[in-house]
Amino acid sequence: MKKQTKAIRIQAERSQNREHSVPLYLTSSFTFEDAEQGRAIFADEIEGNIYSRYMNPNVDEFVEKMCMLENTEDGIAFATGMAANFAAMAGLLKSGDHVVASKALFGSCIQILSKILPKWGITTTFVDGHDLHAWEAAIQDNTKFLFCESPSNPGLDLIDLEAICQLKAKHNLILAVDNCFATPVIQTPADWGADLVIHSATKYIDGQGRVLGGVICGRESLINEIRFFSRHTGPSMSPFNAWVLSKSLETIHLRIEKHSDNAFKLAQALEKNPALNAVKYPFLTSHPQFELAKKQMRMGGAILTIDIKGGFEMVNEVSKHIQIASISPNLGDTRTIITHPASTTHSKLSPEQRAEVGITDGLVRIAVGLEAIEDLIEDFEQALEKATLLLPKEEEEETAVAE
Repeated sequence: MKKQTKAIRIQAERSQNREHSVPLYLTSSFTFEDAEQGRAIFADEIEGNIYSRYMNPNVDEFVEKMCMLENTEDGIAFATGMAANFAAMAGLLKSGDHVVASKALFGSCIQILSKILPKWGITTTFVDGHDLHAWEAAIQDNTKFLFCESPSNPGLDLIDLEAICQLKAKHNLILAVDNCFATPVIQTPADWGADLVIHSATKYIDGQGRVLGGVICGRESLINEIRFFSRHTGPSMSPFNAWVLSKSLETIHLRIEKHSDNAFKLAQALEKNPALNAVKYPFLTSHPQFELAKKQMRMGGAILTIDIKGGFEMVNEVSKHIQIASISPNLGDTRTIITHPASTTHSKLSPEQRAEVGITDGLVRIAVGLEAIEDLIEDFEQALEKATLLLPKEEEEETAVAE
């Protein structure tokens, strides 16, 4: 069967009630037929549910679907995407280990790598994700883990998955790829050789802004190590959230195709807007890694960025005139969302750190939703036009020359 079919038909085993939709298993624990069965399950001699911090039918169904979509051997679900990112590192690394990571990461990932893990004697070297030589030069004798996002949040920088997988194999390292922006519909990093694939399921896995969740899919041996860490530290996903996320996967192919189509058309419409310094989207030919995007991505995804002339003052003015898009730090919703990373999601980074990954004061991340594309284009164009009327005289002259 095609993945689209499997995402709909994979289900937990039906009960005696013969339900068509899988029920919610809102239970903290499970019973044993006798003491011997309990002993055998705890001893891993037979399979069986124990406790919802360990496993739960709703959570297991969700994980099975995600592993199918990502082409991986095993997986484990978490309460949030950041819990998944943290567990991937904390479950596999020890004091004295070293990580090499791309500079272009979500702000909280940078905080974990630069401020939390060092407390435990785990250090990180950040590199330019485009530069394979920089990755290799940063590898030390104690390096164990490589970490990246592709496309990155928010700058839409890409990592050459084939090249980075060859590098990790050469040095016998663990590679974790955050695949949140692309989703398994657009790319499957494990096919290139990634060991772990991480998602904030809060985003496009859910797709409607309802619940929090995270998941790691990957090699069984590594997942088992992370599972030991997670079972005893407790960042488990709730059965209700797992039920919602599993149902969401039934429509993920349709949603991502429409998200990507809308985002591409909006990027094309805004690319020459005189109020903008730049528009960035992986499937625009103007993207500096366009050829790489076409090589490893099936579609361009739902995210684009615009750099508004005039910095934060003009961003704020545009936000006042936007009528359809929501202003929120989230993404991955049916509703289009705009975010100003420099003042929100990446505000804890220094100005120098933001500059290194292209986060300017005028950068706006647009997570394009499922509204009619004609409405979205009209809304952004009218908001930018009204804000442009407030541009200083010298910028108006520059705009006129550009036109």
